[in-house]
Amino acid sequence: MGRGDLTNAEWDRLESFLPRGGARGGRWSDHRRVINGVLYRVRTGVQWRDLPERFGPWETVYKRHRRWSADGTWKMLLSRVQAAEDDAGQIDWDVSVDSTVVRAHQHAAGARKTSPATVAQKGAGPRDEPGRSHPAEVGHPIGGGGQLGECLGRSRGGFTTKVHLVADGRCRPLAFVLTPGHYGDGPQFERVLEQIAVPRSGVGRPRKRPDHVLADKAYTSRSNRRYLRRRGIQHTIPERMDQQRHRHNRGSRGGRPIGFDSERYKKRNTVERAINRLKGFRSVATRYEKRAYIYLGTVTLAALLIWLRT
Repeated sequence: MGRGDLTNAEWDRLESFLPRGGARGGRWSDHRRVINGVLYRVRTGVQWRDLPERFGPWETVYKRHRRWSADGTWKMLLSRVQAAEDDAGQIDWDVSVDSTVVRAHQHAAGARKTSPATVAQKGAGPRDEPGRSHPAEVGHPIGGGGQLGECLGRSRGGFTTKVHLVADGRCRPLAFVLTPGHYGDGPQFERVLEQIAVPRSGVGRPRKRPDHVLADKAYTSRSNRRYLRRRGIQHTIPERMDQQRHRHNRGSRGGRPIGFDSERYKKRNTVERAINRLKGFRSVATRYEKRAYIYLGTVTLAALLIWLRT
């Protein structure tokens, strides 16, 4: 076992959830070896062609990562691990929201302006299992195309992508979304919280509502506070100085001051620490992928490893 590879305990937690090979298209290459190859690339940021030979053909490793990013296999594995942690009472539902800007490498440019539509492959049938690809090219998720469609934008940091995420109280990413780098944080607040969906181990809907939300001044808009009140979620978000002056100038019409617990707000550093953990993976800290869905799969796999090892 090489440095950074899945341990036996980690592999035991994932093995039962992985897709099994069917009659069509032959058998999968060894899942554990290929996943370790993807992890090696995510951790080190090397080009796919430079993967060590012990992981097998680099094309196999790359195509597996691309296909499982497209069909949601990485996301499914992350959800299963989160469900097990929630069932054991190991998730702190005092969550924090923030974003981080990721510099895009020059190789991330050049994707097609219109992405191919997702179509059923020739010969595909109802007997095919989820996650099992076909000999033909796997279809891309609907959407994308162009810089904005692939979550690439120009900001003060240059050619960038922004990762918006929500982390639990133990510095582990619960959910995340991608936007171009010049997009603001506040408008993505509802979107990233709506991505929280931790399945129940038994009967019941996935848990989507945290106990408490902490965020900085970038998320202090009225619409975000109304959204939290509508869902019955307690929150600790500081008020900007211009909002305070505006409320004071309006007098009695300005409404009551917003409650703010400065001691509880200190816990917001958990999301900053979660970002630091994610950016410890070089393929997350710098985006090399042209397609947004493949980069999202890279971020998801890094988050999965954080959950397995925390």
